[in-house]
Amino acid sequence: MNVLYCGDGNIKDGLLISILSLIKNCPEKLNVYVLTAGISYGSTEYKALSEDYCNFLDEVVKRKNQESFIKLINITEIFKSCIPDANMNTRFTPMCMLRLYADLVEELPDKILYLDNDVICRLNPIKFYNMDMENIEMCGVLDYYGSWFFRNQPLKRDYLNSGVLLLNLPKIRQTGLFKKCRNRCRDTEMFMPDQSALNKLSVCKRIVSRKFNEQRKLHKDTVFQHFTTSFRFFPIIRTVSVKPWNIKGMHNILHLNEYDEILNEYSELKLQYSSKERAIL
Repeated sequence: MNVLYCGDGNIKDGLLISILSLIKNCPEKLNVYVLTAGISYGSTEYKALSEDYCNFLDEVVKRKNQESFIKLINITEIFKSCIPDANMNTRFTPMCMLRLYADLVEELPDKILYLDNDVICRLNPIKFYNMDMENIEMCGVLDYYGSWFFRNQPLKRDYLNSGVLLLNLPKIRQTGLFKKCRNRCRDTEMFMPDQSALNKLSVCKRIVSRKFNEQRKLHKDTVFQHFTTSFRFFPIIRTVSVKPWNIKGMHNILHLNEYDEILNEYSELKLQYSSKERAIL
C-alpha cells in the first residue's frame, strides 16, 4: 500500500503516531513517502523534516515488515517554483499545501493514499485503498462541517475533507488538477486554501462513507479517525482541537482511550529518538 504524508519538521509527532497506527492495522507492505520542504518566507522559517528522523521511522516500519519503507523527498525547489503567496500567512501552515505538488514528483507511484499527520488508522483500510480509481482524480469523505456551507452544486453536498484522499496521479496530471490548485493558491486567498482549491477545481471525484475519514466521533466501523477542530455546544459554544500527540487532551478532553497502545509506543519511541539526538550532540 502506497501512503503519502507532507510537511516540515513540525510533523514529527503526528507522523510517528499515524505510521504506528498503520503498522498495527495493515499487514500489507507499506510504501510510505513523505514530501518535505524548507524555506524562509518573510520573518518565518520552515525547516524541512530531517533525513535522520525518516531513517529512524524506516527502522520502525521494518520491525513489522522488512519490505516496508519510509522515503523522504525534499521538494524545496519545486515548491519555490510556485509559492502559494496569497496563502502563506493564513492560520494553516503552507507546508500542508505540499500535497498539491505531488504530480511533479516522479518517484511517487500512480495510486497513493494521502493522510494528514493528525489521522489515526483504526482498521485495515485495504478495501478503501483497492477501490477502482479509473477516471477518478481523488476519492474522499465529505467534510463534516464544510459540506453544509460550501458546495459546487447547490442541491448536493460535495465538499470533501482533504485529510484522507486516495489519489490517482496520472488522472490528476491529465486534468491538471494540482497545477490549477497551485495557481489558485498562489493568486487567491482562501479559507483552508488547498482543501478549498481541490474542491473548487476537481472535475471527477468520488465520495465514500464517513468511516474512512471520521472527523467527529469514534464509531465501531471507523477506519480512519481524523482529529480536526470541532464544535461543542454545552455548557457553552466553543471549539475543541485536540491532536493525538496531546495525550492528556485525548484522555481528559476527548475521553478517548482507544489508541493508548499506539500512544504508549509513540512515547517510548519519541524518548528513544530524543536520547539518540542527545548522544550525537
